[in-house]
Amino acid sequence: MKIVAVTACPTGIAHTYMAADALVKAAPKYKVQIKVETQGAMGIENLLSPQDIALADKVLLVSDIDVDQPARFEGANVVRLSIEEVLVNVDKVFLVHCRDA
Repeated sequence: MKIVAVTACPTGIAHTYMAADALVKAAPKYKVQIKVETQGAMGIENLLSPQDIALADKVLLVSDIDVDQPARFEGANVVRLSIEEVLVNVDKVFLVHCRDA
């Protein structure tokens, strides 16, 4: 399964990157290929391309704020999650939202 994700938090410092790191570290355990875009204090890093989004089975928007350029995800299989959901139990995120259909 291919997943793309965007992580963003109100201050764009610690939690944005902690959530991205948690997703990247847990993905192999669930046989998930993942690419994570961060929208933090340093701006957008690891920008998802239109092709990344189009080829993804699922898009995880992990954010407690509005993400930049939300129209990019129209028509995609989007799951919205809070930063806390990922930081508290990333395994549950993968078990519930990232299983093959």
